[in-house]
Amino acid sequence: MSAHRRRPRVVIAGMGDSGLLTALHLARGRSPVPLSRSGSRATIDIVGISSKPGLLSGQELGTRIARPDVWSRDYWIGFDRFRGLDRVRTVHGTLVGLDTGQRRVEVVRSDCSTVAEPYDVLVISTGVRNGFWRQPTLQTAADIADDLRRTHARLRAATSIAVIGGGAAAISSAANVAAVWPNKNVHLYFPGSRALPGHHPRVWQQVRARLEGYGVELHPGHRARLPAGSGIDHIGTGPVQWSTGQPSAHADAVVWAVGAVRPNTEWLPADLLDEHGFVRVDDDLGVTGHERIFALGDVAATDPLRNSARNRADRLVAHNVRATLRGGHRRRYRPRQHRWGSVLGVQRDGLEIFTPDGRGFRLPAWSIDTVLQPWIVRRGIYRGVRDQEWEV
Repeated sequence: MSAHRRRPRVVIAGMGDSGLLTALHLARGRSPVPLSRSGSRATIDIVGISSKPGLLSGQELGTRIARPDVWSRDYWIGFDRFRGLDRVRTVHGTLVGLDTGQRRVEVVRSDCSTVAEPYDVLVISTGVRNGFWRQPTLQTAADIADDLRRTHARLRAATSIAVIGGGAAAISSAANVAAVWPNKNVHLYFPGSRALPGHHPRVWQQVRARLEGYGVELHPGHRARLPAGSGIDHIGTGPVQWSTGQPSAHADAVVWAVGAVRPNTEWLPADLLDEHGFVRVDDDLGVTGHERIFALGDVAATDPLRNSARNRADRLVAHNVRATLRGGHRRRYRPRQHRWGSVLGVQRDGLEIFTPDGRGFRLPAWSIDTVLQPWIVRRGIYRGVRDQEWEV
């Protein structure tokens, strides 16, 4: 039996929030799996592939643009700092192809060389691109730090700021910018009668009061005409035009957070994708028609909200990967009807978290840096993070 078969290999394509957590679950204890009917066993060989040299989270956009130093401490973490990844091999590169017959992915590494990574099980978690803060571009730590500084400086220099969009990213951006710079004119434009349409209606009622308290001017019923090309992939200058007939809006800086997501699936064969380019999955998050491929996170067509990342499907996928290797029972994913979690991020009075039924509870400000981040997130969820911070 070959050495490769003696160490089953799991390749995780995409090491954002979902991919990272899946890798941590699989690496925990490196629990052995049977290799044959004879009962021989081996630990799992885990390979993570990422276009970034660390976890660059897509969460809490408002804090990212208004307080990048605070955001970087908790959401921009090098892979070498995760104790749970010590026995996981990470590849810094861009995914360019998948051969399902040969069970291998092709990667162009940061030195421009191309390598093939074989797998026994593949986990697809490459996410989506969405605005300036979620792009699949191959970046170094210095590139990311420059992006964070540039965006913050652009907004700091603006007198008036228009935020376009009705989802959590837009709401968070408007609120945090207004909270950090109370003298700026901050306008939030969204297409419906209320924002946060994916959340329970109770959430918007509470968040709207907070926005108004920060002095954000709300403009419901405004559906923007998107600029051509990559116009929404950076901080714009306007004017913003509306398909709903209102006069154009002008601002020194325009934050596009309209939810025009595009899945990072150009490297995948067409038979894995639905009509919108997302990965088709069954109720166990296995890719339809492919026994040894899974998908989770924003890239997976699980439900209309594609909410598997928020609902901790990383645990389920890790279980199902092991079940696939050892011939066990695979669990089913059950999506929620509403989004849940934080909307505004940490504020001066703490962190408000909303449940799927729209009810909120607040963690006091003192608990964020003393309990939540060091104990619940870094030690509990991330299995231990070494102290070190990126300079922003």
